[in-house]
Amino acid sequence: MRLSSTQCYGIAAASCARPIISVPSCAGSLRRSVARPAQLQQREQQRAQRGRLVACQVAEASSPAETADVQIDVNNEEDAQFSVLYLSGASRPGLLTALSAAMRDLGLVVNKAIVETDSQNKKIADKFFVTKRDGGKVTEAEEVNNIKRVLEVLLKGRAGPSTPRPKFTTVSIQQDENKRELLYTLMDTYRKNDVLSIQESIVNHVEYTLARTRQQFDDFECYQAAAYSLRDRLIEMWNDTQTYFKEQDPKRVYYLSMEFLMGRSLLNTLYNLGIKDQYAEALSELGYDLETIAEQERDAALGNGGLGRLAACFLDSMATLNLPAWGYGIRYSYGMFRQSIVNGFQHEQPDYWLTFGNPWEIERLIVSYPIKFYGHVSVHQEEGRQVFRWNAGEQVTAVAYDNPIPGFKTRNCINLRLWAAKPSREFDLEAFNTGDYVQAILGKQRAETLSSVLYPDDRTYEGKELRLKQQHFFVSATLQDVIRRYKEAHPNTWDLLPERVAFQLNDTHPTIAVPELMRLLMDENKLGWTASWDICTKVFAFTNHTVLPEALERWPVSLMEKLLPRHMQIVYDINWRFLQQVRAKYGDDWERIGRMSIIEDGAHGDKHVRMAYLAAVASHTVNGVAAIHSDIIKNTIFKDFADLFPGKFQNKTNGVTQRRWLAFCNPPLRKLISQTLGSDSWITDLSQLEGLRNHANDPKLQAAWRAVKAQAKQRAAAKIHDLTGVKVNPSAVFDVQVKRIHEYKRQLLNVLGIIHRYDEIKKMTQEQRSKVVPRVCVIGGKAAPGYEMAKRIIKLICAVGEKINNDKDVGDLLKLVFYPDYNVSGAEILIPASELSQHISTAGTEASGTSNMKFQMNGCLIIGTLDGANIEIAEEGGADNMFIFGAKADQVGVPPGLSIMLRASVAVYLVGPAQPGNLPRFDTVRAKFSKGKSSRCVVGRLPVVPCSRSVVLLHR
Repeated sequence: MRLSSTQCYGIAAASCARPIISVPSCAGSLRRSVARPAQLQQREQQRAQRGRLVACQVAEASSPAETADVQIDVNNEEDAQFSVLYLSGASRPGLLTALSAAMRDLGLVVNKAIVETDSQNKKIADKFFVTKRDGGKVTEAEEVNNIKRVLEVLLKGRAGPSTPRPKFTTVSIQQDENKRELLYTLMDTYRKNDVLSIQESIVNHVEYTLARTRQQFDDFECYQAAAYSLRDRLIEMWNDTQTYFKEQDPKRVYYLSMEFLMGRSLLNTLYNLGIKDQYAEALSELGYDLETIAEQERDAALGNGGLGRLAACFLDSMATLNLPAWGYGIRYSYGMFRQSIVNGFQHEQPDYWLTFGNPWEIERLIVSYPIKFYGHVSVHQEEGRQVFRWNAGEQVTAVAYDNPIPGFKTRNCINLRLWAAKPSREFDLEAFNTGDYVQAILGKQRAETLSSVLYPDDRTYEGKELRLKQQHFFVSATLQDVIRRYKEAHPNTWDLLPERVAFQLNDTHPTIAVPELMRLLMDENKLGWTASWDICTKVFAFTNHTVLPEALERWPVSLMEKLLPRHMQIVYDINWRFLQQVRAKYGDDWERIGRMSIIEDGAHGDKHVRMAYLAAVASHTVNGVAAIHSDIIKNTIFKDFADLFPGKFQNKTNGVTQRRWLAFCNPPLRKLISQTLGSDSWITDLSQLEGLRNHANDPKLQAAWRAVKAQAKQRAAAKIHDLTGVKVNPSAVFDVQVKRIHEYKRQLLNVLGIIHRYDEIKKMTQEQRSKVVPRVCVIGGKAAPGYEMAKRIIKLICAVGEKINNDKDVGDLLKLVFYPDYNVSGAEILIPASELSQHISTAGTEASGTSNMKFQMNGCLIIGTLDGANIEIAEEGGADNMFIFGAKADQVGVPPGLSIMLRASVAVYLVGPAQPGNLPRFDTVRAKFSKGKSSRCVVGRLPVVPCSRSVVLLHR
């Protein structure tokens, strides 16, 4: 008889045993890990929902496995303080984790454990010294019997329940009800997260995804397999999340950003899913170490600085808050660049982060859109109305790559969709066959250039053109994708679009989305101007990230007319209608009209499109990123717009996720805080950290805090030595400034202070030096390839460091290192170790800053000006807990120049004895201080030396 597919389901087929091969494994023999007592106390209660046994399952003990040989005894006589649990039985993967988790659920605290394993016979004989959670032994007969029943279930190997997946009513492509039911039943539970299931998943990917053998896979291949096994779990959550959103049809937010500085994903995902301990034990039993495996991952090269980190933190927070959100950006093949330091000079190299693939992404070849450039616009009459048609001169294809973003302690999993540029025609066979081999692949290379590098050097016309092409490329693909999704749910109406779609523009880079949406609505979907503009002004919101007028994007009209001719027409129309609105309000105030025009008329007849103005006109909301920043933009660069639209401008101070930047990157501090507060709920409600105030004067907490910091400093010192070859003293004060190299961020000022400190130490007697608090100064960050002054500052830092670090008179009293290729992974090491952090931009120049928040959360004190988010940090944590110096924003004018003392130190180092081979390197830097005057973005009124002395006094 032939069985139907439904009848076949559930019938177990006979398995064919695979041979045991005696090839030596690179991982060595499998071994059972031994958890320390401290680890046993860290199991999270959330894992009760992840598929393991809990106390309520003890009823299963009534039907034990016949082959099990289990012994359980509770002894209250052996030890005066603890009840002693004796456990013996068959060993298996994950047993230790399951036992310790079950004891936690039973209200037992494991104070000590003696774990013994007979590997040959696969037997265990474990002894646990336990007390009840509120103290005392387990003496009541009912409690003892309950403990025995639960542990017996575990030792006899009965599997815990699986977590069921939700069943949706969304219409399936499979119309047959029986087949739909079968499809659901085949995958009606989530993948299990017990150790054995994890190991099976990892090894399956070793063999079936990587095509490696179980006997031979190295650390990197183990990382890839572990990542794929985690991605399997993310895909389950991702699919269910997207199906749920499709059913509910909520308003979705789409976050458009040129940067998403995501960092590494392995540990972040494990922490978010609450299965780090299970993966650590699973890998350990396979012969691998989780921390070593995690180091195999390359940082995703999708961003550069605070803009990209802010975007990444937003995604994490939106996923954790169960919001229906997506991020959209570009899948850069080579990132911005990989920084190397050779003889003190920055060298830029491609960041080959995708060379061996990215196991976290999902290539969506079926999700692709045509992107147009160049050409001309023709006008036609269709059905009695004027229609514009863009006849493109070049076309490429945007292909989607999805990256699931999990939330913390939730099954909500949102998406980061990145676009890669592919040619519309992969290969010109005709050109190849005629012998023109180069022309055959030129189209492919030209297309793929669009998504190759973040922020190409725009000092040349070609560089500007490439940047604008990148921006249009990613926003056009994004808008086409969003409109397609909206039309699937609402095929016959556009009225609901503002109720279902919100676009957040992260800085001015995605602003070309405004004319692109107008084009798609009018030219592709036949809406009129009024309806299209009404939709535009309801769906866009704009975040401004600068206070410097010169940093606002401006594109030559000639460039936009050539590259995006239809968009330039639309921008002209937007500007004309907007200026009519301005005239209606203010009359023929031509000076004001000129100031507010989106099209800027240059003094020499050149015209530019002011993208920030376009965003301000089209968006329903414009926000700054710190209180001072929002006030400044309303009174300077956007003053006229704030007067015209008084309710449009608001403040949204930047933030960071405490999960990655405290709980995940600093586990010892997380444990200490959770123990002090009595729970870890602060991980999703940071305001609970205020509870630490009640314990601030506790000597035990202070000692534990110092121990945590010392542990982090040891780790950072080892990393610094590994990268730079410089040995630093972990007992010294770690003084860190890590951020993008820029004059207004004033790394140069920091170096001058270090030079002065060095000069003072050199003048001291031995007795005076014995009282000096040792300091390790760390500076890191990248200079834009075309930013010559920033590159010279890096060279100066390295030169000063070489001088100081090799001076035996100074020794460990002062060290200066430049941390190369600073990225998210580097920050996760340096930030927990830092005791001082420099945030010293001239007041009124830094929009917000987010690294200051990360340092502060990890118990680091800030040396800073009253600029950006420093002001709100001082208000929240108390100005007496921050070293503040310098002028306020409204006091900054013409700088008075360097003090005589500080200028003398600069002269000693920069000018000093004649060094013909070295001096020209710093000519530009030295020019900043000629005749005792300095650039506002470098100095600007600074009692920095007295402030630094205050740090020393406090440390003592």
